[in-house]
Amino acid sequence: MTAVASAEPAVRPGLRTDRLLRLMRGAVEECRLDLSGAVVLTEAATGPYAVTPVLAAMAGAADVVALTRDTRYGTAAEVTRQTLALAEAAGVAGRVTVTTTRRPEDISRADVVTNSGHVRPIDEAMISLMKPTAVVPLMFEAWEAEAGRSDLDIPALRARGIAVAGTNERHPAVDVFSYLGLMAVKLLLDAEVPAYRSRVAVLCDNPFLDFVVRGLTSAGAEVAAAASLAELLDGPQPDALLVALRPTGAPVLGPAEVAALAARWPGCLVAQYWGDLDRAGLAAHRLPVWPAAAPGAGHMGVLPSAVGPDPIVRLQTGGLKVAEVLLRPVARRTARDLEFVDELG
Repeated sequence: MTAVASAEPAVRPGLRTDRLLRLMRGAVEECRLDLSGAVVLTEAATGPYAVTPVLAAMAGAADVVALTRDTRYGTAAEVTRQTLALAEAAGVAGRVTVTTTRRPEDISRADVVTNSGHVRPIDEAMISLMKPTAVVPLMFEAWEAEAGRSDLDIPALRARGIAVAGTNERHPAVDVFSYLGLMAVKLLLDAEVPAYRSRVAVLCDNPFLDFVVRGLTSAGAEVAAAASLAELLDGPQPDALLVALRPTGAPVLGPAEVAALAARWPGCLVAQYWGDLDRAGLAAHRLPVWPAAAPGAGHMGVLPSAVGPDPIVRLQTGGLKVAEVLLRPVARRTARDLEFVDELG
């Protein structure tokens, strides 16, 4: 096999505008998304995350304000150019504004405020500016909302009477969970551990489990899975321990578990899929961790965007569909509508 070096294209083929628009139009149609006349406050971000404000406008939103800022992934100027170019190609440029300024007037007139990265924190100060008829769709399932997240004040939203709900990511028109296995394969590949012919232990206590195991197995991995580390440690040493535990606000592996892991499986790669880790404690026991940079508290170590824009388009469209349903009077919400909504407990 001969390796051929080549320059990486400025835009990867999967992110080409024509492909993005095809995915976006398909998702809007499949979800029957209709935000006609709504004012939407959301984010604009790099890569596939540029689609969110454009999707809202494509669904008929009257005005979309997208917050952005400089990040390690790209500058605000780059995000603005990319988002407005996509909006222009979609024919909705006149209804999308990208800004770095968090203006109180934009918050107070918004009908929809998405729980997106550059919009957060949705805290008490922000909520006090929102109108009681506004809605907040969560771009994840309801059970994830209380998993170590500190950037969303659900009690304050409820106190103000603002409707908030999760997105059913397993709805056939959204189907984001089906990408979870690919994300696990990608996380391991980035650590230079191919799933194929590798032994992977999956530590998982949540609905991600079946999807992650299926994806790894389909890629050729030998997989052992359990909700407790003690049960896994009874088996042979794997090439990687993939941790996919629900965040708790503290490390999901305690000192005793880290010590047991190091003693039973010395040098085992710990792949942080989800769940906060004590990286200093792992390093002290000479246990390598991937990704190299720790994700934010409560956040995943591999994003859906790592496997392409497809899951992002589907997730953002599904989240906006939840907003559409929440904006509708309760009496007019159909059973089909409610299948998209994942109610908070």
